[in-house]
Amino acid sequence: MSEENVSQDDVQAVQKCEAAYHKIREELSKVIVGQSDVIEQVLTVVFARGHALLEGVPGLAKTLLISSLADSIDLTFKRIQFTPDLMPSDVTGTEIIQENLETGARDYKFLAGPIFANLLLAAEINRTPPKTQAAMLESMQERQVSAGGSVHKLPDPFFVLATQNPLEQEGTYPLPEAQLDRFLLYIKVDYPSGAEEWDIARRVTTGQMGKISPALNGEEIIGYQKLVQRVPVSDQVLGYAWALVRASRPQTPEAPECINKWASWGAGPRGVLTLVTCAKARAILYGRYHATVGDVQAIAKPALRHRIANNYAAQAAGIDSEKLIEMLMEEVPASQKYERPAA
Repeated sequence: MSEENVSQDDVQAVQKCEAAYHKIREELSKVIVGQSDVIEQVLTVVFARGHALLEGVPGLAKTLLISSLADSIDLTFKRIQFTPDLMPSDVTGTEIIQENLETGARDYKFLAGPIFANLLLAAEINRTPPKTQAAMLESMQERQVSAGGSVHKLPDPFFVLATQNPLEQEGTYPLPEAQLDRFLLYIKVDYPSGAEEWDIARRVTTGQMGKISPALNGEEIIGYQKLVQRVPVSDQVLGYAWALVRASRPQTPEAPECINKWASWGAGPRGVLTLVTCAKARAILYGRYHATVGDVQAIAKPALRHRIANNYAAQAAGIDSEKLIEMLMEEVPASQKYERPAA
């Protein structure tokens, strides 16, 4: 779609979004070395109005990245360090009895928990029991907290960036697949390159960490989230995302041989929604007025790695969900013409 097909206000909004994206990256570079793909994916989640799970070994600056992002977008920020003894009320809040000093009457008052923030860092979410995980995930989905028969709306914008450590599984409570599906993207944080690690050591040990200035505010983010909804998507792009998800389901007519052989289950309809929405969000980050097949391909792994499961045969052969997605993208042609199937 050309620029002429988009309203002038939206054209200017997309240009401002691209400028803000580069400004945020510039600000984050004062304290974060590398991690280009991770930053792009996290900001895609923000503009797509979702939540993300970041996984990586200790010391890869996951927490620093999230707290620095909060500084760069001028939002209220809180952190919860999840532990085995954390209760649901420690996350969402609780009702307390408060006495009126003038009348002596007692009444219930809701004391808001740390989840009442624009940006919440849920550190090591797999270290807290399922009851606490479920309370937080329910609030993430509904964007509200129920307590004592009353409903308390969470602030807008609101998004959760959770982290987990893949190394130690003893004493942890891994999120079930159904709850992992609540996260829009599952982002893997990898080791830095040799040059990046050299720069990290030099910068941190000599105290050369810069101060981050805000580049966006909450009202602007809400505006960009609404802009993402208006970004056009062609039938070709929608069809490609649809075909990827349909082909990920084993023992279905659309499934290729590799999926039938190595996968135990594939992505549900939320997989298509994630691919399309995140492709649109990624497009405006780069100053484009429409999503492309390339945007879908760029977001496919973080969008589908927690929605496609390998079977025991695949595990024995060393084939994980990452490899399955690569196989899937080889089998589903991006150049094929896609149309809505007959009812």
